[in-house]
Amino acid sequence: MKLRYSPTSPYVRKVVMVALETGLDSKIERIATSVAPTKPNADMQKDNPLIKVPALVLDSGEALYDSPVICEYLDSLHGGAKLFPPSGAARWTALRRQALGDGILDAAILTRYEAIRPDQYKWSEWTDGQMAKVTGGLAALEAEADKLGGAVDIGTITIGCALGYLDFRYDHMRWRKNHPKLAKWYEGFAARPSMKATVPQG
Repeated sequence: MKLRYSPTSPYVRKVVMVALETGLDSKIERIATSVAPTKPNADMQKDNPLIKVPALVLDSGEALYDSPVICEYLDSLHGGAKLFPPSGAARWTALRRQALGDGILDAAILTRYEAIRPDQYKWSEWTDGQMAKVTGGLAALEAEADKLGGAVDIGTITIGCALGYLDFRYDHMRWRKNHPKLAKWYEGFAARPSMKATVPQG
């Protein structure tokens, strides 16, 4: 398998964490791929028509995208404890938490794109609206931080990647100040080998 990746993408980080947690990392060849909203990558478009990382190219030549699909596919390939609970309340909780973490990331990344626009094209109301999603998501996570415990599933992995991205791109937010329970949980989760091995660089 070949993984189209960028070392700073939190969605790629999710996939690599799942690969590490499931013991599949050695079976995946990583292909560094540069993508940007204003610079289409025709080569990348062959594997993902949306021109986004990550994309996983299977040995058959079929490509899977994006991170939720790739992560669940990888989770189907091993015989250990599943990161996607197979059924019941645990599954829906994990999927909801994945959606919450991805939503925080979506809003944070859109805000970052807005920040790098030329000044005459910046829209402060858009930025405020997206950041309201980030702060709302953090408040929701703080409210259920005591329930996150030591679980390692697609929900907590996505939350960990979202918080890591805020540290990476939004350190000025100091999100821990108003979210002490979440900060305490993250301190423990960030010590996992898969988290340490995937800290974004650059």
